[in-house]
Amino acid sequence: MNESDNALPPSLTLLQRREIEAAIVGPLVRAFAKRFGEGPVRETLAEVIRELARERGESMACELGANDLETFAGTIGTWTAGGALELNVIESGPQSLSFDVTRCRYAEMYRRLGLEDLGATLSCLRDFELAAGFNRDISLERTQTLMEGATHCDFRFRNEDESGTGSKPS
Repeated sequence: MNESDNALPPSLTLLQRREIEAAIVGPLVRAFAKRFGEGPVRETLAEVIRELARERGESMACELGANDLETFAGTIGTWTAGGALELNVIESGPQSLSFDVTRCRYAEMYRRLGLEDLGATLSCLRDFELAAGFNRDISLERTQTLMEGATHCDFRFRNEDESGTGSKPS
C-alpha cells in the first residue's frame, strides 16, 4: 500500500475516504487557482491524481498476487461499498469487463460539496490509471459519465493480452 492508503482507517469506505479528501483538496485547489491560475493548478491536480491512481493499481496487484482482469473485477466491490455505486454488469470474463453505472454517490457527494467542477478529476480520472497500474494490458474505454451529466457511466475494460492471464505483478 502507498502512504495515502494508510492515512485513514481501513474501516472507511472508499466514498467516505473521497469525501474526506475532497473537503481538504477542494479548498486548496480553489486557493491555488486564485493565486497561480486555473489552468496550471488543474493540470497539476490531474497529474497527481493519475500518479496516485497508477500507484494504487500497482499496489493492488501486488497485494492480491495477481493482475488479470478477473482479479481486477473482484476489486469493484471496494468502489461500490456502502451503496456508493449502482451498476449493471453487462459482461465479465478473462478478456472483458463491461458495466454501466446508473447511480454514482461520488458525483452526488462532489455536487453536495460544491465541487462538481472538480469531481471528474478527483474521481473519474482515476479509473483509467488504476487499471493501467494494475496491469498495463488492461484498457478502459468510457464515453460518458454521470459526473458530467450523462444518464450513466459506460465502463468497458478489455484485456489486450490474448492469454487473459496478465503478467506477474512486481
